[in-house]
Amino acid sequence: MDRNDYYGGESASLNLAQVYKKFCPDQAVPEGYRDRDFNVDLVPKFMMANGEIVRFLTHTGVTRYLEFKQINGSYVYKNGSIYRVPASEVEAISSSLLGLMEKRRVQKFFEFIQNWQEIDPSTHEGLDFDKNTMSEVYDKFELEADAREFIGHAMALHLDDSYLAQPARETVDKIILYVGSVARYGKSPYIYPLYGLGELPQSFARLSAIYGGTYMLDKPVDEIIYENGVATGVRSGDGVAKAKSIICDPSYAQDKVRKIGSTVRAICFLDHPIDNTGDANSAQIVIPQKQVGRKHDIYVASVSTTHNVCPKDMYLAIVSTIVETDDPEQEIEPGLKLLGKIRNKFVTVSPLEEPLEEGSESGVFVSRSYDATSHFETVCDDVKSIYKRVTGNDLVLKQRAAIEQAE
Repeated sequence: MDRNDYYGGESASLNLAQVYKKFCPDQAVPEGYRDRDFNVDLVPKFMMANGEIVRFLTHTGVTRYLEFKQINGSYVYKNGSIYRVPASEVEAISSSLLGLMEKRRVQKFFEFIQNWQEIDPSTHEGLDFDKNTMSEVYDKFELEADAREFIGHAMALHLDDSYLAQPARETVDKIILYVGSVARYGKSPYIYPLYGLGELPQSFARLSAIYGGTYMLDKPVDEIIYENGVATGVRSGDGVAKAKSIICDPSYAQDKVRKIGSTVRAICFLDHPIDNTGDANSAQIVIPQKQVGRKHDIYVASVSTTHNVCPKDMYLAIVSTIVETDDPEQEIEPGLKLLGKIRNKFVTVSPLEEPLEEGSESGVFVSRSYDATSHFETVCDDVKSIYKRVTGNDLVLKQRAAIEQAE
């Protein structure tokens, strides 16, 4: 069930009329454009080519309904400019992001990661990823702040610097995932579905129908029905849909979530590619927190007509971050400046919420809100969490053939 008349809830892709109806209902839709030429993501997310989301889609068979394109470039912001993220020792040597001496140290770090073998202590350089913190691993290779910043934020995609004090294992795994995803198709580690992320819920709806699933759009949920504290169904108007368990996002069960923050996003229409990306038709840019005096990174995601999400000669860019002040739009200004001239801008602030309980006692299993990141890795963690809470078992996917549609 979905209260909206389109698939996907907060992760939907809207046509032009739906965008104006949602963000500025009092304004007229611009003339000269066709609604169906627009597929504007409300929550932009790219997929790591070797990431969990691709494994989910491949395992379930949803990929039969989807086609993917690669994202052209992955960039990091430094001192007011953006630089391509090096993902190998060769790229590190040629990158203008780092000084000469730092290039050599980063090259040795990448070589160490590449040569690491779990069962061969001679490749460990005296480090234990489960005991040594990531900060200690950086110290081992004498990496300076700039290198730590792009490795931790633009490659491992950490939201803040708290990872530095954590065991290195998770970060090293994230770096390996990034490098492996780049190696898969070249240029960048990210892929993206044609016609936008709204294709994901629609594809799952098609697959669900094959197995007897039913989708109800434009169906408001008036309340969750309980008996003795256990959910038995949901009421919409005079009708009640019975259910043994209920899985929903926080907006459907406000009494079972707590707000832990807010996310600000600006959807922008451009008539040009982002500067300093080599006229790339798509890109991800990470602005590390310390570069702009913040506690959280800022993310910029851009796509174009190449991905069938907007008309020719137009580009879509979405800037997002976790809110830290009483002026959310001002917080994303560093990202907006990178976009140059903006034709249209739609700014939203959404609550960032998480469930108060696991859900096993009430039968209501609530997801987390989508965070500000422009990738799916944190979403996949939430999917695995919900699966374990519902079934009591870890989600284990068997290896299947990889997606080959990306170009």
